[in-house]
Amino acid sequence: MPSTILIVEDEFIVASEIEEIVAEMGHEPIGIAADQKTALSLAPHAEIALVDLNLRDGPTGKDIGKILAQTHGVTVVFLTANPAQLGNGVPGTVGVLSKPVTEADLREVIDYAVARRQAAEVPPPRRLKLFNWANAPMVG
Repeated sequence: MPSTILIVEDEFIVASEIEEIVAEMGHEPIGIAADQKTALSLAPHAEIALVDLNLRDGPTGKDIGKILAQTHGVTVVFLTANPAQLGNGVPGTVGVLSKPVTEADLREVIDYAVARRQAAEVPPPRRLKLFNWANAPMVG
């Protein structure tokens, strides 16, 4: 079953490439958000969000991920070149994939996030660093 996926990324070319992969996988990219205001306006329509940390309005990705996960029940995976900015992670979110990412990495992470939403027991992708609380299945 296709999922609705929000892409929170301020680099247009990167965001467009992610959007294309999401669509090729049969999911519905519901939008690209380059800042917190746009991301939160799209939140009610998202099941999964791929969130960069440093956006047009500064390092707001961590807060966006927290709000998406805790307020809207979105399955959040961070994609960033700066995973250390997340410290031990953000409660309610799944984990972080360090940039640069390959298309194969992205496909694996999307498949994993979809499976997690469906409460399936699946092993995480090799490059995805799970946060400690992410080991329990997320029901969405």
